[in-house]
Amino acid sequence: MTYFTSVGEVPRKRHLAHRRDDGRLLYEEMIGEEGFSSTSSLLYRRNIPSAIARSAPWEPTGAELHENRPLIPRHFDLHALFPDGGGRDVVRHRRLVLGNDDVRISYVVAGETSPFYRNALGDECVFIEDGTARLESVFGALDAGPGDYLVVPRATTHRWVVAPGAGPVRAFCIEATSHITPPSRYLSRFGQFLESAPYCERDLRVPRARLLAEDVGEDPAAEVDVLIKHRGGGSVHTCQHHPLDAVGWAGCLYPYAFNLRDFEPITGRVIEPPPAHQVFEGRDFVVCNFVPRKVGYHEGAVTAPYYHANVDSDEVMFYVAGRYEARSGSGVRAGSVTLHTSGHSHGPQPGAYEASIGVEAVDETAVMIDTFRPLLLGDGALESDDGVYLTSWLDRAD
Repeated sequence: MTYFTSVGEVPRKRHLAHRRDDGRLLYEEMIGEEGFSSTSSLLYRRNIPSAIARSAPWEPTGAELHENRPLIPRHFDLHALFPDGGGRDVVRHRRLVLGNDDVRISYVVAGETSPFYRNALGDECVFIEDGTARLESVFGALDAGPGDYLVVPRATTHRWVVAPGAGPVRAFCIEATSHITPPSRYLSRFGQFLESAPYCERDLRVPRARLLAEDVGEDPAAEVDVLIKHRGGGSVHTCQHHPLDAVGWAGCLYPYAFNLRDFEPITGRVIEPPPAHQVFEGRDFVVCNFVPRKVGYHEGAVTAPYYHANVDSDEVMFYVAGRYEARSGSGVRAGSVTLHTSGHSHGPQPGAYEASIGVEAVDETAVMIDTFRPLLLGDGALESDDGVYLTSWLDRAD
């Protein structure tokens, strides 16, 4: 992230001997981006973090991608992928919906605590559609609920804890092969959010206390399996000691949470283009969110999105809550995902364009991802495609 945070016990300066109360030396570990040339944090561990007792292959399921042929806009009902609710975990039971070499988009309904996990390919951004969970990591804990984005830096060892009896968690997962950051145009050259940005540091929730194995009722000396996603598949490392052993850390790289209700929408006399709604960016993709907002102060303003063909990007929209007037009659509802490809001009369904004139506010909540390379279809997309969205713009009056 963009600002320095310190948690727990850390020495006054970097790379100095740091000891426990009983005199035993703590082990300093750097987690950093771009080698030693970018954002990083230093953790102080009770045990050697490299100690692996055993290893084995792990094959994440449903990782295959398929061509979008014929090239058509599509509508997926993600809720239909999990008709029986929870009983799964956020890590191992994701259903892959869309992906390319830059980003993979999946969905899961989970009611169980996941194994410890780290993604060695890139950062993850997990959006909580519904339910509550706790992200436990080597940096501490973050509680998450509806509307929260949880951004987890690459190679962070963490797990998702779902409280027994709390009900399932619905999570929309964005896995990058790069880093996920606030848009650079929102930041000063020193990394501070600008006054013109629609959110700022005060809106971010970060770990505030260390989290040790004994704090969660587990044995610090126990061997623990950690699932690792990497190029070519996955592996399981059985660590000699419990991974929750950092007595403190300091730096600018750590997981954080941001709730889309804290996003201050940028509005105008006429409709604002989607970049006004951007919340994050990764390599060759952006993440936007649409929140309830006032629209169209100009007399006669058309407040529905104008028809557009983004010749350089595919557009994915995950519909979370509210009324989607521009998609009226298409079957889109909460839990839907639409895919509008770069080869297709898209916009409101018949009647919605004219009906939006004079509307003063919209009540919609959605997450959008625009990718600058074509998206392929995962098994989750093939299973939940409604098969008729292509024809939803036909004028039935003709």
